[in-house]
Amino acid sequence: MLASLRYFYEDLPQLHVLCAGSLLEFALEALTFSMPVGRIEYFYLGPMTFDEFLLALGEQGLLDFLMHYHMNDEIPIAIHQKLLSLLKTFLIIGGMPEAVQAYVSNQDFLMVERVKRSILDTYQDDFSKYSAVQPPYLLRSIFETIPGLIGQKIKYSQINPNVKSGIIANKIRLLAMAKIMTMVYHSSANGLPLGAQVNQKIFKLIFLDSGLLSTQLGLSFLDLYKVEELNLVHSGMLAEQFIGQHLLYMKPYYEPPHLYYWRREMKSSQAEIDYVISYRQKIIPIEVKAGKTGTLKSLHLFMAEKNALLGVRFSSQLPSLVSDSQGKTLLSLPLYMVGQLTRLLSES
Repeated sequence: MLASLRYFYEDLPQLHVLCAGSLLEFALEALTFSMPVGRIEYFYLGPMTFDEFLLALGEQGLLDFLMHYHMNDEIPIAIHQKLLSLLKTFLIIGGMPEAVQAYVSNQDFLMVERVKRSILDTYQDDFSKYSAVQPPYLLRSIFETIPGLIGQKIKYSQINPNVKSGIIANKIRLLAMAKIMTMVYHSSANGLPLGAQVNQKIFKLIFLDSGLLSTQLGLSFLDLYKVEELNLVHSGMLAEQFIGQHLLYMKPYYEPPHLYYWRREMKSSQAEIDYVISYRQKIIPIEVKAGKTGTLKSLHLFMAEKNALLGVRFSSQLPSLVSDSQGKTLLSLPLYMVGQLTRLLSES
């Protein structure tokens, strides 16, 4: 199929041809094919964002409010609570278009769960299709285990202590190639680019989508709505997943998505930053606090050690921008404002 695209380009250059589909075939079969160099353009697309979710729900007014918000503006409590409520809804439904469509059309969470379960089951059925080259039992084991490890440094023994780490590592990379999950590598973050300073032995994972993650964890709509703080649900891993999947596709569609974090493992001083990104040639540390509370010890340590002048915290609190006497600034944003991050960074 890919090889034939060159003929469309050469014979019908006015015709725009879009190709989409699962990447499992390429990752699991290790296919060889002729790539029509210069004849195709890649679009790196992730799940629907929270902003797109608001648009799908007909909440144009709330979306406009977010898109025109500035740090010196006040957010009425009623709007803040409404957005937090819709955020919880998004964490369960996720950004898979068919799941969102099922909710928009029926307002039925049971229907949404059926759609998400169908997507997850289809992935696992696909594993069996390639059993000649990839034993499906281990892929299934990883696929089922990883959701409970989101946000944690991956240790292969946690996945299957009876299988050699090298084999598990290979299977994780295959699932990452297929975009079912993303490997978030540790970067020393001493300079740019962040990707030049990674340690590929230290990484954590995020899943394809928060809604699929919720289903894999067995969480329901009521599980989120019966608690006030998101960090009471699986230690905030849903919040970290939510921010991660948005940061991953924050750059232009033509740039391959990558995401990094920072971790220091010292007996007397362990520290970890959920994510580090680059923005306008600056390294920005990002901490995710699902609820209203939580210390920022690691964030302050990172900013002091790396001489970073700006740090970001996502939480359920209202926005704030605070600078200290040393010129270091903390930008605090509610989780639902992740889509406005780059715009608000330019104002900070």
